[in-house]
Amino acid sequence: MSAQPPSLLIVEDDLALQKQLKWSMDRFESVTADDVASAVLQFRRHKPAVVTMDLGLPPDQDSVSEGFRLLEKLIELEPTTKVIVLTGQNDQNNALRAIRMGAYDFLAKPVDPDVLVLTVERAMRLHELQQENQRLLTQQEGEPTGKLLTRDAQMQRLCRTIERVSASDATVLLLGESGTGKELLAQALHDASRRKGRFVAINCAAIPEALLESELFGYERGAFTGATKTTVGKIETAHGGTLMLDEIGDLPMSLQAKLLRFLQERNIERLGGRQEIAVDVRIVGATHQDLKAQIEQGLFREDLYYRLAEIVVDIPPLRDRAGDAVLLAHAFLRRFSSEQRRPILRLTDEAIRAVEAHRWPGNVRELQNMMKRASIMADGDRITAEDLGLAVPDAPAADDTELDLRTVRERAERQAVVAALSRTDNNIAKAADLLGVSRPTLYDLMAKLGLKT
Repeated sequence: MSAQPPSLLIVEDDLALQKQLKWSMDRFESVTADDVASAVLQFRRHKPAVVTMDLGLPPDQDSVSEGFRLLEKLIELEPTTKVIVLTGQNDQNNALRAIRMGAYDFLAKPVDPDVLVLTVERAMRLHELQQENQRLLTQQEGEPTGKLLTRDAQMQRLCRTIERVSASDATVLLLGESGTGKELLAQALHDASRRKGRFVAINCAAIPEALLESELFGYERGAFTGATKTTVGKIETAHGGTLMLDEIGDLPMSLQAKLLRFLQERNIERLGGRQEIAVDVRIVGATHQDLKAQIEQGLFREDLYYRLAEIVVDIPPLRDRAGDAVLLAHAFLRRFSSEQRRPILRLTDEAIRAVEAHRWPGNVRELQNMMKRASIMADGDRITAEDLGLAVPDAPAADDTELDLRTVRERAERQAVVAALSRTDNNIAKAADLLGVSRPTLYDLMAKLGLKT
């Protein structure tokens, strides 16, 4: 027996043709099947990377119903498997239907053995690349900023900043529009630090002013009507860890003074208490507001701002992050497809163009909600611009404001590579085909442009 598991499954009910196919592809480790039941059994047992199959299978070889039933089952069991459908010369409609269902390619009978071997080899390489991409993504999830998907250069620099700052105890201020991922970055900052305590987040705008002080600092029994027991506040709860004060620009002036005192002394007093309690906690502030403008208007304390702003991180909106909208859209669709127990949903070309052109005023949160709604409401396995509720943009007009050829070329190369990688969901082989270059050339371009593989 071979030491390697079979990487190819040949599904063919004609035993003579089955032997011929197996012989012509003897360079691959393969297994065979002649009907739906045996094909599913072999597929579950060996999990091959590539399947070649005829659509006419018993008990009804003159129909394609069994073939499509098998194809649907294989894609459901493992969406990354590459299925190559072998069809009759006049079966173009069925071939296109198979592609829509998720087949990798189709070849007309009689099949040229050399063409079949070449097609199988390409499918094998593509499967290997996708498995490697998945392995790298899994490794990346172990990194502090691994959950933040981005291909934008400024966002990648921001992630490196978060990782560098995490080793210190500096107070960090995250600035950015609503929905840009401030809490995700604050969590990443905590995860990358040496702090063993909890990550605690509180939204300063969501809690009434009368309750916010007790939420932050806690209270002693009898401190006010209804205080029937001593309660620890959020600051104490985060002892040894990180406290995120979201929407800190909405913090009332009375509490700004108390927070400033805590940042200076690192001690708190619960409401109704007389004892100072030392707390070791890192503060991460976050807001979508312009704090400097609020200082000028007398709405925010300048001394508190400089206490919070030891490290300031400006998070760009999604519309300014090249390629990230489509990249995130693919990721959200994979996630929601799994949650809804549906086959992997794909964006049509028009939907991709619509996602690229949309301004995303709600940023990543808006995109996430849109993809979740589309994954629930879509009829087929393809998400259209109409499913997303987005208009398909016209072709972009040429921009002649920049005339320096080197700058224009580098900018165009970056935009093209980022767009290709985003549209193909980080598939290097497909991105290279889309760009009309070889994979080594694409890798060289990515290295030159500073894009991660």
